[in-house]
Amino acid sequence: MQLKNSQQRYGLIASLLHWIMALAVFGLFGLGLYMVELTYYDPWYRGSLELHKALGIVLMLTLGLRIIWRWINPRPQDLATNSTLVNKAAHAAHLLLYLGLLALMISGYLISTADGRSIDVFGVFEVAALPAMHDQQEDIAGVIHWGLAWGLITLTALHIFAALKHHFIDKDNTLRRMLPFKQD
Repeated sequence: MQLKNSQQRYGLIASLLHWIMALAVFGLFGLGLYMVELTYYDPWYRGSLELHKALGIVLMLTLGLRIIWRWINPRPQDLATNSTLVNKAAHAAHLLLYLGLLALMISGYLISTADGRSIDVFGVFEVAALPAMHDQQEDIAGVIHWGLAWGLITLTALHIFAALKHHFIDKDNTLRRMLPFKQD
């Protein structure tokens, strides 16, 4: 499989970035659901929080890389079997996924740095905190983060159902074009 996109399918880099981010989104969502059920005295309270923050920063960097890759490497042509409306809806959904991810990550950053402490990323580097913008920044950003997380996971589920519909009902190449290995 080629590294760059072609007119017919996504290349290995775009495909791997897509699937790595998909796994990270579901993993972070699951970890987030688990974390909010822990009390301060649970043994993994701090560890799960630190892992969630570090993975969130790694996902943010991966999103940046993915956006840059998408900008410098044109995507494949729309499938001719799809209507113009379906293609426009798909582009709008992808834009919402990108914007939702970015907003979710910004709200997570604002929660994590509201107390002025930086975010440690696996001991490799730290992301500095900006001064708090509001007395209730952690609480406000937390409510926003919660809503965005549920909105993003809902949109992601719709994205998955659409891909499966294209694959199993329409029997077109929508899903095959994003798989990291060649489908015949």
